[in-house]
Parts: sequence; structure tokens; C-alpha cells
Amino acid sequence: MNKYFWIAIVGVLIIGGGIIYRVAFLKSEDKPLTTGEVVKVTVTAVKDAWLFEPEEIEVNRGDKVIMTVVNKDSYDHGIAIDALGVSQRMPANETIVVEFVATQPGEFPFYCSVPCGEGEYKGTKRTHFDMIGRIKVRDIIKEDTNPLPNQ
Repeated sequence: MNKYFWIAIVGVLIIGGGIIYRVAFLKSEDKPLTTGEVVKVTVTAVKDAWLFEPEEIEVNRGDKVIMTVVNKDSYDHGIAIDALGVSQRMPANETIVVEFVATQPGEFPFYCSVPCGEGEYKGTKRTHFDMIGRIKVRDIIKEDTNPLPNQ
């Protein structure tokens, strides 16, 4: 037989196997969710304060989160969300954007991943280790509020 025929057969088997694996063997929480909304949030590294504002963000499972992170400080910071695979440096006085899909419900900390020192803010001694926040992912998937009318 023709070698191209066998290459085509192997290709079909690989693609078919991948489809069967995805449908039959992946748990539903492992499958990408497409029902979420796009949620845009802004987080600010407050100048000389060693804190992020807001310190808490709430989204629903399946949401695509576009997080704009503004560094108002005169030195570098970083943003890391270990559970979501996010880690990015923020140069002084610059803005970055990180994106992720909230695939699992729960609470996930985010923190400054660049050692940035210590100081006093509003009468309280603060350090790099105080630059933490959390993302709460609710186990809610929004239903389509505009279903197609019956035809």
C-alpha cells in the first residue's frame, strides 16, 4: 500500500484517540469551561505602602479574568498566583496585564514575588511579606440569560 495511506490512517487514529480521551476520561472539572464571563479587574501596588488594593477579588468558576496590575511605586514589584501559574515582574511606575481562567473553585493567594523592602504606612510597619491578597473563585457557572427562542 501507499505510504501516504498509512500516514493518513495513523493521523486519524491519533486525532480520534485524543477526542475519545477528552470526552470519556477527563473529569468535568479538568475540562476547560466556556460558560464564564470576561471579568476585568484592576489591582494597584500602592506607593510606599507594601500592599495591593483591593486585597480581595471575587469571580465565578469559568470566568476569564483580565487583571490589570498598576505599580505606583518607585521600585519593582511582582505579582504571583501560584495555583493559576501566574508570575510576572512589575517594573517601577508601570502597568502590566495578566490573564487566566478561574477553572477551580476556592481561595487562591496572590502576592508580591519580588523582594521590595519594608517601611511604615499609616503608622504601621509593613514589609514585602504584607503584600498579599486573595482571589475567591465561587463554584457558580453563569447560565445563558438570553437563550435562543424556540423556533
